Amino acid sequence: MRYTNQRSNHTRTTLAIKKLSNNLNPELRLYRRTGRLARVLRPFESLTLFLAATVTLALLLRLIVVFFVVHDSSHTINDTNFGWESWEMGWTARSIFLGHGFSSPFLPITGPTALVPPLYPYIIAAAFHLFGLYTSASAFAVLAFNSLCSALTCIPLYYLVRNSLQERVARVASFAWAVYPFAVYFSADRVWDYALTGLLFTCCLLAAQKLYTRGLLGWAGFGLLYGVAVLSNPSVISLLPFFLAIAVWRLLRAHRPWVSKALVACVAFILVCTPWTIRNQRVMHSRFFIRDGFWLEFYAGNNGDTTASNSAFAHPASNPAEMTKYQQMGEIAYMQQKRDLSINFVEHHPGFFAVATVRRVVRFWTGFWSFSPGYLKFEPFDLPNVPFCLFLMFFMVKGIMRWRRYDPAAMLPYLLALAVFPLPYYITHSSMDYRQPIEPIIIVLVSIGLFGAGKKLFSLAESDEDALNHAPEMESESEGVLV
Repeated sequence: MRYTNQRSNHTRTTLAIKKLSNNLNPELRLYRRTGRLARVLRPFESLTLFLAATVTLALLLRLIVVFFVVHDSSHTINDTNFGWESWEMGWTARSIFLGHGFSSPFLPITGPTALVPPLYPYIIAAAFHLFGLYTSASAFAVLAFNSLCSALTCIPLYYLVRNSLQERVARVASFAWAVYPFAVYFSADRVWDYALTGLLFTCCLLAAQKLYTRGLLGWAGFGLLYGVAVLSNPSVISLLPFFLAIAVWRLLRAHRPWVSKALVACVAFILVCTPWTIRNQRVMHSRFFIRDGFWLEFYAGNNGDTTASNSAFAHPASNPAEMTKYQQMGEIAYMQQKRDLSINFVEHHPGFFAVATVRRVVRFWTGFWSFSPGYLKFEPFDLPNVPFCLFLMFFMVKGIMRWRRYDPAAMLPYLLALAVFPLPYYITHSSMDYRQPIEPIIIVLVSIGLFGAGKKLFSLAESDEDALNHAPEMESESEGVLV
């Protein structure tokens, strides 16, 4: 009996010490929670097996959603409905399929267009050629392609995190992307470039992470890859100068040559984008970069209407009167008119523009625009979406604060993406759709906010010095080009 009591007292004392230790060290509790998650994933200790299983799970989840979307009895695949789901992308692809070239971004057959970037409409058009125009098979093919792009994003996302933090943090972020509701929805249910751009941009971010250790071929490859990403969605171009500047800065700190490398990257990028710019100048008889729809989007968000962030009446796709104007004036003259109207409106209503901009910032990060019954009638999912976005935002900020303690320099590209990428949407109109290219970054930070950043592997100075000291050997083996 005395032995039993001593054993019981010892157990209580041990538990009390553990409890006190946990209370004094919250980071220990966080580490244990992350460790438990790691033990769940322990059967997949092999990196190849883990990535294959994660990508497979991500793809299966998305294809299940695609199956129900395509075979929904209320979802008719035809010229109007498929075009409505894909809007300008689908209508332009239809025009390519019918032999009218890159034109007709709205339901009527009109002239040449530059309203959308070129890459994704040609992918949809390829699906039309293989599986038929507006068939269930073509719809499934396009959505399956989106799903594959979204699932494959798990791979660069894993390496992106592993290069800065611990292995288990990288696995958590990659797995989180596989089951992330926004990643599933915007790839499996929306015929748009979201998943493709997300994959390309994540690869660009991964390439930029170690760009300063690469030779000329590496910098050229980065420029080519970024050019392809811009042809998918030109909005990501805003971050290109920053990524190049960070790589150049690191070379300068190490007293290494940088001019030729930066020049090669810029030339490679220009080579990818210039043919489409020349096409626009010759076909549209106007000079602009990739697409010409900025002022239409600006007017849609700055016209005095606050019932929605993106006024439906401002678009030819949803307003017959605007469609008539577009057809009569032509695309370039129509966009010029929207530019004049937008500038005039902002000059006479600066207060409206300022308040609307703040509301758009809030909507971009929280999903909130209005809780009025008239608005929710058309946007019923805003009610559950807002608390989920607030949850994401809270842990995203928490992730930033945690990572900042380990290596602020490694976090800089992420912060730049969060700060710079949304700027065009703050002044035009915003919704959850438009933040999809940077959604992988958000899920990385949210994962760190939830499960911690792990122990720092090395400092920026140490990683720079080590990488640059070994760069010639690495480059000679992999590229045949010395730094």
